[in-house]
Amino acid sequence: MEKIILDCDPGHDDAVAIMLAGKNESINLLGITVSSGNQSIEKTTLNALNICQYLDIDVPVAKGCSHPIIREVEVCEAIHGESGLDGFEFPCLKKELDSRHAVQFIIDTLLNEKDKVTIVVTGPLTNLAMALRLEPKIIEKIKRVVLMGGSYQMGNVTPASEFNVLCDPEAAHIVLSSNLAIYMITLDVTRKVLCYDKIVERMKKINNKASDLFVALMKVFNENQHKVFGYLGAPLHDPVTIALIIDESLVQFKHTNTEIDLSHGSSYGRTNSDLFDYLKKEKNSYVSVDIDVERFWDIVETSLKKYEVK
Repeated sequence: MEKIILDCDPGHDDAVAIMLAGKNESINLLGITVSSGNQSIEKTTLNALNICQYLDIDVPVAKGCSHPIIREVEVCEAIHGESGLDGFEFPCLKKELDSRHAVQFIIDTLLNEKDKVTIVVTGPLTNLAMALRLEPKIIEKIKRVVLMGGSYQMGNVTPASEFNVLCDPEAAHIVLSSNLAIYMITLDVTRKVLCYDKIVERMKKINNKASDLFVALMKVFNENQHKVFGYLGAPLHDPVTIALIIDESLVQFKHTNTEIDLSHGSSYGRTNSDLFDYLKKEKNSYVSVDIDVERFWDIVETSLKKYEVK
């Protein structure tokens, strides 16, 4: 069983990542930390609490950084809506936040765990970067970092940059420079796991609380992705991180050097992954290059079935 902290910015696809992590017997979810990203920190934190309460995922939720290290806050309302999780009406919220800031929660949890912990990041890397700067001792307690971010081809916010990295490129630079084992789930792979209508119908047949949430969220997610990008099925980016932990054979990686463009020019936030080893620099990342799409959807279906029947 792999111990993880899930740092996220829910977000429709973050919500599915939480679903996959919440009840899986191969994952020990130690807590959820939240950043701004898909919406403001107030909204993403509310969304995380609502998801956990609705699905009876009994883990601490800690509110994190409201702003990137240098940049101004950018949100993704065109995709995730005004709430950051448009499409589902949750019951009255009773679950309370952990009293600690997410950065302190990460530090405390890592230092108090006997075993090494995997950090999964499906939003901007601000919380993890700040924790690494505040308490470098945590580096030796981190097994690996599995993040959804970057692209070695085209971005999804600018021609060069992917949203999570562009939200806080300086934070991404800190994490990529940490000498930790970094597994990057990039757009190059997540654009292959498209949530077509047939997938939504497949999950709908499960007919439990989790599938109801999945179906409602994917309806809005698919509509918005179609409006913005023309996709007939939305790419389900963030859950690939958790699916990888469930099945290590799911994603193929290439060990390479990755640098973050911090130039503040037109390629600001680009993940420059040297897949052909042109520069002969030290390899600091495992970059995703392919995925077993059918196996991914099997993992999603199996994970949703673990939740309470209506």
